[in-house]
Amino acid sequence: MASTATRRSPCLWRLWLCLCCCAACPCAPAESRRQEVAGGGYRVRAVAVDKGGSRLRAELAAVDGGGSAAYGDDVQKLDVYASLETDSRLRVRITDAEHPRWEVPQDVIPRAAPQQVLPGGAGRDAASPRSRVLSAATSDLVFTVHASPFRFAVSRRSTGDVLFDASPALVFKDRYLELTSALPPAGRASLYGLGEHTKRAFRLRPGDAFTLWNADITASTVDVNLYGSHPFYLDVRPPANASSSAAAHGVLLLNSNGMDVEYGGSYVTYRVIGGVLDLYFFAGPSPLAVVDQYTQLVGRPAPMPYWSFGFHQCRWGYRSLADLEGVVAGYAMAGIPLEVMWSDIDYMDGYKDFTLDPLNFPAGPMRRFVDRLHRNGQKYVVILDPGIKVNATYGTFVRGMQQDVFLKWNGTDYLGEVWPGDVYFPDLLNPRAAEFWAREIALFRRTLPADGLWIDMNEISSFVDAAPLDALDDPPYRINNHGERRPIGNKTVPASAVHHGGVREYDAHNLFGLLEARATHGALLRDTGRRPFVLSRSTFVGSGRYTAHWTGDNSASWDDLRYSINTILSFGLFGIPMVGADICGFFGNTTEELCRRWIQLGAFYPFSRDHSSNDTARQELYLWESVARSARKALGLRYRMLPYMYTLMYEAHTTGAPIARPLFFSYPNDVATYDVDRQFLLGRGVLVSPVLEPGATTVDAYFPAGRWFNLFDYSLAVAMAAGGHVTLPAPADTVNVHVAGGNILPLQRPARTTSLARQTAFQLLVALGEDGSATGELFLDDGESPEMGGPRAKWSLVRFTGAAERGGLTVRSHVVYNSYGPSRTLVIGKVAFLGLQSPAPPRGFTVYVNGVKTSAGRDHGYRRSGAFGVAHVAGLSLPVGEEFELKVAMS
Repeated sequence: MASTATRRSPCLWRLWLCLCCCAACPCAPAESRRQEVAGGGYRVRAVAVDKGGSRLRAELAAVDGGGSAAYGDDVQKLDVYASLETDSRLRVRITDAEHPRWEVPQDVIPRAAPQQVLPGGAGRDAASPRSRVLSAATSDLVFTVHASPFRFAVSRRSTGDVLFDASPALVFKDRYLELTSALPPAGRASLYGLGEHTKRAFRLRPGDAFTLWNADITASTVDVNLYGSHPFYLDVRPPANASSSAAAHGVLLLNSNGMDVEYGGSYVTYRVIGGVLDLYFFAGPSPLAVVDQYTQLVGRPAPMPYWSFGFHQCRWGYRSLADLEGVVAGYAMAGIPLEVMWSDIDYMDGYKDFTLDPLNFPAGPMRRFVDRLHRNGQKYVVILDPGIKVNATYGTFVRGMQQDVFLKWNGTDYLGEVWPGDVYFPDLLNPRAAEFWAREIALFRRTLPADGLWIDMNEISSFVDAAPLDALDDPPYRINNHGERRPIGNKTVPASAVHHGGVREYDAHNLFGLLEARATHGALLRDTGRRPFVLSRSTFVGSGRYTAHWTGDNSASWDDLRYSINTILSFGLFGIPMVGADICGFFGNTTEELCRRWIQLGAFYPFSRDHSSNDTARQELYLWESVARSARKALGLRYRMLPYMYTLMYEAHTTGAPIARPLFFSYPNDVATYDVDRQFLLGRGVLVSPVLEPGATTVDAYFPAGRWFNLFDYSLAVAMAAGGHVTLPAPADTVNVHVAGGNILPLQRPARTTSLARQTAFQLLVALGEDGSATGELFLDDGESPEMGGPRAKWSLVRFTGAAERGGLTVRSHVVYNSYGPSRTLVIGKVAFLGLQSPAPPRGFTVYVNGVKTSAGRDHGYRRSGAFGVAHVAGLSLPVGEEFELKVAMS
């Protein structure tokens, strides 16, 4: 879609701008990595900063005779617009000054439109350095323009640290844009993000390259473009000295065109085949602050229903209703929690969306099956693919043709091929197509009331390649598609296809998964009135507003088990916190040991699902007794932690905070955490340290400084003055999960379903830090209302503080907000304290609630755990929605 910006009159432009005559400051460009320079750079012709100092506009002109003809002619005049949109967010947009260009549509990612910039007032010296600097006293970000040749830098006001240092070798052609930023010397910048790729390490390594062009490529293929495009990275800088702190910032290039991003250690280079350079810088300075600022722009993560935090089972290859029923029964007999049963494309009639196979999945029995699941507190999710079968007897196709909602190519509907055979694809930039999609979902749910929808193959994937139609199908610069510089139309819709409003697939390709997620989310919300659950394979910037994600078609290998952590941590940065990998592997036959270790890890993915391909051996968790035992143990802890994980969902929805986090999110000053990618945190203080190699019976785990308690038996595992590695025992049926001192976890009893678990009494686990204190919080609502914590929703938020005080222990609650009725009947029945300084058991306990001695809590105990003690008080009945003070006096 062309930008709404109109061509500016050169005369009017000069009325607003002051000529900048200063010589440029010396530049330290990144080292040259190309045999041929594609562009000659630009010089600043005019620049103006508004009176408030928050916006800057500059006019650039191509350097005379500079650029080569490689990849096309240089755009001669560029418009640079910089704006401090908030105290923590800076935007720098560079585009053609005379012709509108494609940009991500405003209705896809709403954002402020560039504004006119008035000169800074009478008497201001146009040539002064101030005219080339954008800053505000309330912001830590400073933007500086250097004039001839043009380059720019973004730095921190507080430290002078340069965050982005653009090279003067800016290239801006019609279908090739190149921008390079220098980075600090080795060790000063640690970059994370840029995807979607399966990477061997979470931290970017010099030489890493990222192609962003959504493609149906198996996730087990490392270092190639996969299903989503996220041109965002987080940069963490270590403390400069003993008295300073680490600082993080983020960089987003908001552009939906195909691109290659090269990280060379001392530089990062973008090579983009269209659109504009629309950069956003997020000041942080903590990693959590960066994702907060990022999701404030691109959209907060959608709240997920409570049931989606249970365990899910799927397989491509459940070929009948009887097969589904047998799997549900198998989990029940094995005593393994099963929350959601899934169907892959097997359930469809000829792989056609919104249909049921009349022989193997007949409508009446299928409806009764789903009703039984619902009575048992379980859910059902089905898959949808975007391709609509071309068949004049197929109602969905007929209605789509009548409404003219399909993607066009060469003057007619584009014909692709997927599982049903010949298909047309809905053009979801067309408002009629989104409405068509919603109506088809509503019609199908009258037959089969699925609780969530899984949207797959939405890169878009097609099994045939169209012949090139025009120059868009073969751009002058070939991005490294599939790792082989394949044509961008390989196994997808041709770039010359035309969307609603004349938008070309060349520009909008990477948006389809986001658009389908938005349409599907809206359809479910409208049809059910409840919080939607959507799982999408393809994603883009802002997809987290509508969908969860899984890491795609991985393999049953130890490598893929290990790599899953990197991808899950990356999607937390991208604002998609509800993410997981196919447990036990999708392709290839798993083994008992691999599956056992995978469920020990996968039980703590935010989204936990076992899924496999139709040509592999079955891998339901109950098929091996050792796997079943591990599943009961690991999932049992997950279900105990559901209140904590759901509270993390609330934090993610309101602040963008990932559910699964790298260790440096909580310990940014510990530089050793920057390379840790074989462990992760849930929230700020629950550490998961899985086994990732065959035959291993120990884990080499890194623990930041502090106390860490085993969540299975509450024993103190580690107490460290400084961070370091510890070898932990890892028996066959056990995963190491620890809570850091200083945290209070709200827990409930495990059960076969989340609805049963929610009916049990709460327990507070108070893990005291070295200073004898701990904090935590609990979010409650009905788990399915559309809003989570909104003004029209019913919800409660309670904060807890705990302390070891002279002669006793104290826990206090503070009800921040409470409009959720059941919070007054749900009770805390037990409180456990970990990390008591005296290992000797006390002679007596006296329990006070709100200052009154009570006989409640007479069920208490104390045991020694290494150098510390563990105490618990049970038999309590403290309403969650009422503030309390619990004091335990020990003599």
